[in-house]
Amino acid sequence: MAAHLTRALRHRNYRLFFSGQTVSLVGTWITRIATSWLVYRLTHSVFLLGIVGFFGQIPTLLLAPFAGVLVDRWNRHRILVMTQVLSMLQSVALAVLTFAGIITVVDILLLQMVQGIINAFDTPARQAFVVEMVSDRADLPNAIALNSSMVNASRIIGPSIGGAVIAAFGEAWCFTIDAISYVAVLASLLAMHLDWTPVKGRSTKMLEELRSGFRYAGRFPPARDALLLIALVATMGMPYTVLMPAIAANVLHGGPHTLGYLMTASGCGALAGAFYLASRRTVLGLGRVMVMATAAFGAGLVAFSLSRVLWLSLLVLPVVGGGMMVEMASTNTILQTIVGDEMRGRLMSFYAMAFLGTAPLGSLMAGFVADRIGPMNTIAIGGVACMIAAGIFGVRLPVLRAHVRPIYMERGILAAAEIEGGNKSL
Repeated sequence: MAAHLTRALRHRNYRLFFSGQTVSLVGTWITRIATSWLVYRLTHSVFLLGIVGFFGQIPTLLLAPFAGVLVDRWNRHRILVMTQVLSMLQSVALAVLTFAGIITVVDILLLQMVQGIINAFDTPARQAFVVEMVSDRADLPNAIALNSSMVNASRIIGPSIGGAVIAAFGEAWCFTIDAISYVAVLASLLAMHLDWTPVKGRSTKMLEELRSGFRYAGRFPPARDALLLIALVATMGMPYTVLMPAIAANVLHGGPHTLGYLMTASGCGALAGAFYLASRRTVLGLGRVMVMATAAFGAGLVAFSLSRVLWLSLLVLPVVGGGMMVEMASTNTILQTIVGDEMRGRLMSFYAMAFLGTAPLGSLMAGFVADRIGPMNTIAIGGVACMIAAGIFGVRLPVLRAHVRPIYMERGILAAAEIEGGNKSL
């Protein structure tokens, strides 16, 4: 059973990536919680929490489509090495300014924007690079699920460490730990053995390739609907994370440890969801999984918005984290399965734009709305919107199945006999 859950780790390059990235992501989550707490400590403003989230993620919305074209043209391994080096320098800058006691909210906003620009290139390159590390396409869904488990294990460990470090030593040491953690992922990338074939010169211009990517995503219903669903979930549901410092301090009357507990609870649910996806042997039926996960995410947010005590919040947040992770990873898996290699970078950039790029709009909106009606009411509205979106996507499933069946048959995922027997392909 354990070998089945981790079958993608048979591939040496993916095994290196998985180990190095795990260490680095723990550092990333330590920095995220430290940044949120630092902003709230300096300003006591939920609106500015939303502004910081907006600055950190809006570059992905604006730049990811162009980055996707470059990912389809350039060496993805080299792109990742460059983005990791730049991310490490960004964390060093945060640490230096905080240690010196001169950091301001403006500094944080600017550095968050720099990190957002880096992420606009890093995310599609990272997603598209998975195929190059896993030579057996049958292991691709497992690799994506393991990626999600890696992200969410770090969500459990990182905030817990971050809350303890903030309470004991301050935010600057969190940024320092994050900077050091990038050494692990850089070492893993440089240790890989890769056979990269240079992309042949293209006669088409970048804008034409960008337009062809948008046409593909817009005219192919499974890709279009999946991207629209995750964009809505990211816009309306995910901003609950940027409101967490205010909830921990004002609603639950706690401190950095409380914030760490809340983020850890959400991460535990997400990790459980990742293990569930890793245990699946096929992509078949993931459409239904997306519907149920999105509905559970929305319902969990509504329940969390009604809680005023820590223990109840900690019971509800695993449902929130699990629902979001399963929806996100299922969408990623389906998109990676149905897309051709020539369009992979662009479609993964649209995925990054839908999941990460729309989140700043949600963060900005959530900060604005929370300043007027309170963070808990804001979260409740987002939860209801996610449940409605799940219902609409569920109604669309029969149409989407008709589009993906020929692709699954062509790639050997689904046999004609299985279709005749009533097997649902999405």
